[in-house]
Amino acid sequence: MKIKINNRPLILVTNDDGVTAKGIDTLINVVKVFGDVVVVAPGRAMSGMSHAITTRIPLYLRTVKKEEGLSVYKSNGSPADCVKIAVNYLLDRKPDFVVSGINHGSNSSVSMHYSGTMGGAREGTLFGIPSIAFSLLDYRADADFSTASYYVGEIFRWVFEHGIAKGVSYNVNIPPGDNLKGIKICRQAKGRWVEQFERRVDPRGRDYFWLTGYYDNHEPDATDTDEWALANNYVSLVPCSVDATDFESVERLKENGLESVPSHIASV
Repeated sequence: MKIKINNRPLILVTNDDGVTAKGIDTLINVVKVFGDVVVVAPGRAMSGMSHAITTRIPLYLRTVKKEEGLSVYKSNGSPADCVKIAVNYLLDRKPDFVVSGINHGSNSSVSMHYSGTMGGAREGTLFGIPSIAFSLLDYRADADFSTASYYVGEIFRWVFEHGIAKGVSYNVNIPPGDNLKGIKICRQAKGRWVEQFERRVDPRGRDYFWLTGYYDNHEPDATDTDEWALANNYVSLVPCSVDATDFESVERLKENGLESVPSHIASV
């Protein structure tokens, strides 16, 4: 049965750290002053799930808490699953906003491709809903979100008043500490994670592998990227498009004759 929502703005909240994470509690407290909040979040940590969806096992949805203006549910699905089941099944109307986070840890640069936090926001964007992913560069379970909550509130207030372009979600990363210089609108830094698999042996003598590694910034001197902003104590905001087309390559392929390859039509 779909839950009934009044005429106040409806804000859907999800995350990838799980419904009991400190970051999602902070996010709920920030956005609930703007409207009614429905939370659908994983029952356990789903970090690194990107935009994964569940197709091979049943999805469950369980009520965690219900009070005036706030309903909290947990699911065994990914963040993207949580947004899908909320919009397609749980709610009686499409949310006005989707917010994901506040993630414990960075989702800057190429990390956004792996991020379940971004996956939840991106799914909202696919539904045509203004969507934002928030992350704090602190992996600790008891991280201090006090300064982050201020910037989350100010960015959400701006989106509440101005909206977001269709097909775009905002990836917001916030440095730790309380002496931040402000907000920088950035592009995603070019770089990659250099993975290293550490070989270990379990108590039964079987080999297993633990993923480690480090981030390699390919443009450390660029001053218009999210990595530069974060290193210089700014909040970074990167507008991310769901359209992955590289339009320069479209033109290059056309100009260099790939479309002129003869068709292969079987003769009759």
